[in-house]
Amino acid sequence: MTSMSRARVARRIAAGAAYGGGGLGLAGAAAVGLLLAEVQMAKRHVGNGTNNRVPVADGVYGRGYDIPGEPPLSLVMLGDSTAAGQGVHRAGQTPGALLASGLAAVAERPVRLRNVAAPGAQSDDLDRQVALVLADPAQAPDICVIMVGANDVTRRMPPTRSVRYLSAAVRRLRTAGAEVVVGTCPDLGTIEPVQQPLRWLARRASRQLAAAQTIGAVEQGGRTVSLGDLLGPEFEANPRELFGPDNYHPSAEGYATAAMAVLPTVCAALGLWPAEEDRPDVSRREAFLPVARAAVEAASEAGTEVTAAMPTGPRGPWALLKRRRRRRVPEPQPAPVTPSV
Repeated sequence: MTSMSRARVARRIAAGAAYGGGGLGLAGAAAVGLLLAEVQMAKRHVGNGTNNRVPVADGVYGRGYDIPGEPPLSLVMLGDSTAAGQGVHRAGQTPGALLASGLAAVAERPVRLRNVAAPGAQSDDLDRQVALVLADPAQAPDICVIMVGANDVTRRMPPTRSVRYLSAAVRRLRTAGAEVVVGTCPDLGTIEPVQQPLRWLARRASRQLAAAQTIGAVEQGGRTVSLGDLLGPEFEANPRELFGPDNYHPSAEGYATAAMAVLPTVCAALGLWPAEEDRPDVSRREAFLPVARAAVEAASEAGTEVTAAMPTGPRGPWALLKRRRRRRVPEPQPAPVTPSV
């Protein structure tokens, strides 16, 4: 499938989400029987030894930057087990803690982290999570990071429904004044026990959903970072290091890799990144593109950011495709849990 064809598919899914469609399949009905058979085989290997406990990472990070009278920045994580940090044992290894610590270092301000993500969640749980986040208008977050989509693919939620829920969540958070960064659906074709043809189907479905998520999120005022096959090269070289004991959730090193890719976009959304980096760098293959084309390109290259640019063009809304330089995120010290006030 060409890039233009993939862009059309992503646009159709996003349009269906916006206007109420729901029947467009990801991998095609003819593949469903084979897919289900392969899934049952993969389940015998994936998830063995899973640790369902998620470390509690809520609290304030970067207390050394405290300025009397200036409140901490507020960061909220929403989504599924990847956002929650399932698969690691220490709070400081979760993506929320890593992002909070990194953001505090860049902003030179403390960051209060709250995580409402739920292991096993699909995109239809975002409505509940957003309600929790916005329950107290006085505690509206400065920035929200959403990581969701993998369970939508594995449980065969129609992609139009998936994108509809995500778009609604981004819209509600942006209306409340929060910046939003979405880590789009990861590439499920990188899971070690999954064999062909399920690996190919999983990759195709993941990337289609990631591209459609990008269109939906960007059109609602959010930014996206493709998680994609972010662990691909490292996983092929050393899979045991980048995936946890269950061979499904990332390990501590895997989460650190993801946090390195997301942190620059989080900082840019809050105006904390150098202004010159908000222009396209041709040497890094950055450009202004129609949003559907930018979404497809981002889905095929992990760590790529897409953000709204010009409001419209001859082929619809345009977006800026960025490949920001990653920064190593050191594992933070455990943050004391502090109750909300």
